[in-house]
Amino acid sequence: MTFDPFFFMKGIQGKLGGSQSGQSQQQVAFLRQLQREMRVEETLNIPLSDLNVIVFDIETTGFYPEQGDQIISIGAIKVKGDKINENETFYSLVRTDKLLTDEISQLTGLYDTQLQQAPPLSEVLFQFFQFTQDYTLVAHHANHEKVFLQHASWKLYRAPFKHRLVDMSFLYRIAEPEVKLITLEECCEHNGIPIIGRHHALQDAKLTAQLWSIYVNKLYQKGCESLKDLYEELTKV
Repeated sequence: MTFDPFFFMKGIQGKLGGSQSGQSQQQVAFLRQLQREMRVEETLNIPLSDLNVIVFDIETTGFYPEQGDQIISIGAIKVKGDKINENETFYSLVRTDKLLTDEISQLTGLYDTQLQQAPPLSEVLFQFFQFTQDYTLVAHHANHEKVFLQHASWKLYRAPFKHRLVDMSFLYRIAEPEVKLITLEECCEHNGIPIIGRHHALQDAKLTAQLWSIYVNKLYQKGCESLKDLYEELTKV
């Protein structure tokens, strides 16, 4: 998982007219150090039983950020191997500049009055990356998260999103190729996980974390012990 700290500098300078406050200088220093310490390829060979990951989820106003849909919340939890750290979580609402539709409010339980008091996306993303450090990211059907984070990174900072992001569907396909699982509800029901707080970013991240912990062990039983093994198996599917 990699992260380029310099895109934060560009975004901050643009908002401050080219100058940097003490706060922004601290952010840039942190992100530069994070970049220096990243070792992306090494994570491929770490046993899944020892791999540190951040399982996360985002709630959005729709599916198409290039058409104006926005992130409205981010939730995440730390996991090592199959051990979920319930005490290490991240959650934040995100301020938006558009009113939510009734459908989105009913789905997520979020309302305009809550989001109007939330921090902007630029601040939430920085806090999120402080939380993730050099961990590998994991999400259920991760393309949704990837598309929005790529769009946000480019729009805010004119730089690509570079983190390693593992899609849980990869694990399903290799561990149980005969079982067709699509939705988070289906995956949880198949594995006997009670569905609590659906469409709340942190609660969905916790559900996905439970799935990760189960499938790490299912993969191990199939002789798939690392991300490298996982990706090699995917090429055969």
